[in-house]
Amino acid sequence: MRKIQRRQFMRTMNVALLAIFLSGALSLSCAGQDPALPAVFGDGAAAKYDRVDNVHQVRFVEIFLVGREAATGDFIAAVYNTMYTPKGIPKSKDTSPQELLEGIDFDQVQKEYGVLGASLNGPKLCLPDWVEIDVGAERDFDGLAAVWCAQLNMGNNASVGEIATYEPVTIARNSGLGWNKGTTVILLDDAEGNTWVMKGFELGLEPQYTYDEFLAALPGVYQKLPEGWKVRIKTLEKDLIEKPEGGVATIMKDEFFNVYDKTGSGMTNFKP
Repeated sequence: MRKIQRRQFMRTMNVALLAIFLSGALSLSCAGQDPALPAVFGDGAAAKYDRVDNVHQVRFVEIFLVGREAATGDFIAAVYNTMYTPKGIPKSKDTSPQELLEGIDFDQVQKEYGVLGASLNGPKLCLPDWVEIDVGAERDFDGLAAVWCAQLNMGNNASVGEIATYEPVTIARNSGLGWNKGTTVILLDDAEGNTWVMKGFELGLEPQYTYDEFLAALPGVYQKLPEGWKVRIKTLEKDLIEKPEGGVATIMKDEFFNVYDKTGSGMTNFKP
């Protein structure tokens, strides 16, 4: 197994997840944004519920377009995902080709859509076996197609990269996720007794290892877990189904920018 190069990996991830805030955008964030958010924040208005199967280990990215609610002062992000476009999942299971990602000009994306910032989440591997989700308007990002799928509540964090690791955040997402019986999952048990399931495995623009290599290195690969937290690997004995009550999910990222969803009451049919 290739050795995990932690310093290089984290540097790559910080670049991949950094939102682009130019001087003009910074002055906007300080002064507060116009109550009329950019048009992209209406991209979920006509969203339709859709189901996509066979998404386990599909490669995808999310694009975050950031705005600010004048009423609360909080940052929000319209989230666009490459997995749910009308083209469907290709045989390669890659919905975010590297050459297209490398060609995205995030300065230009920010200007084109009139937002405070634009950032890249991923590339990641999707770990559930199926997804049901509201799919909204499709947008083009320098040739990469992605559709609206959620709105992320970022609080006072101006970029996705600023959200602290192992800190829960909420995301408005009318969705269902399913891990089939027999699927192996990575779980985090926190100090309060909550269990979190890994939903998205971070590859980044320059992958340092595969999902199987990461799985084989557990639990020792984690060096920054909060006190009292534990890592588990479990092969599911029954289907795990996540359908957040009220359309609001609780998620968090770990030190590698992998994304976990909270399980248990109000989130999943059982706590694994």
